[in-house]
Amino acid sequence: MWEATRNIVKKLGLSEKTVASCCGITFAQCYAIASIGRAEEISLNELAETLNLDNSTMSRTISNLVNDHLVERNINPEDRRYVTIRLTEPGYEAFKKIEGGMELYFQAVLGLIPEDKHEQVVESLTYLSEAMNKIVCC
Repeated sequence: MWEATRNIVKKLGLSEKTVASCCGITFAQCYAIASIGRAEEISLNELAETLNLDNSTMSRTISNLVNDHLVERNINPEDRRYVTIRLTEPGYEAFKKIEGGMELYFQAVLGLIPEDKHEQVVESLTYLSEAMNKIVCC
């Protein structure tokens, strides 16, 4: 199982790097944009937790995205430590491109699997994902 999972992770990383490079962003920025886009608005702490990064690393990634006009940072006037992040219009366009690229990739992958097995593949991946979320590693 480890070998199959490692291969899937490797292939997903390569496909996401390809999508990220076509948008002119780094792999880390690609993940951040995708997470922000799915949430619409998210706090810096929640984003760092979602991506399993420390706050300082996440803050640097967000600063680069702000400088590139892909996200905007909103500081809560009542608590300046609480920062939320949203995509700008160019950021939303990058998000759609990232999501579209991954959707095409997975459609191509499913196209190589017999149609009567599609539901089984999705169900198995869901079980695997749920089980992995319950285990604290390392």
